[in-house]
Amino acid sequence: MEWITNSPEQTEQVAERLAKVLKPGTVIAYRGDLGAGKTAFTRGLARGLGVKEIVTSPTYTIVNEYLGGRLPLFHFDMYRLGSEEELFDIGWEDYLERGGVCAVEWSENVWDAMENPIIITISRLGESSRKIEMEGGESLADFSV
Repeated sequence: MEWITNSPEQTEQVAERLAKVLKPGTVIAYRGDLGAGKTAFTRGLARGLGVKEIVTSPTYTIVNEYLGGRLPLFHFDMYRLGSEEELFDIGWEDYLERGGVCAVEWSENVWDAMENPIIITISRLGESSRKIEMEGGESLADFSV
């Protein structure tokens, strides 16, 4: 599936709709350069899950937890991790068992730990335009915009 968005708000709207069909334990593996819109997409996921908190990038904390929605949302930034072993050291398996949605920025750094993720690739087309591609995962079978 592929969408073109022309603003961060449109990117968030695509994610908000996706959130409506996500199931407990869903892993979302983001691909995209710095500034592509991964955190904007996560803001939309949070809104679609009913999270009221402000969503920020977990760059310095590795993971931000948002617990107020219909499913917990765990927003990871794996940029600083060097291996899958480091991911398990921070409790990856515990997050998976908590029945939430794990949204993982820089997923390529821990790719071998991802099991059947929804892969979301966000590419910059211009100042505000983005191409969003989604593939994999079980939840996408129920998704349409």
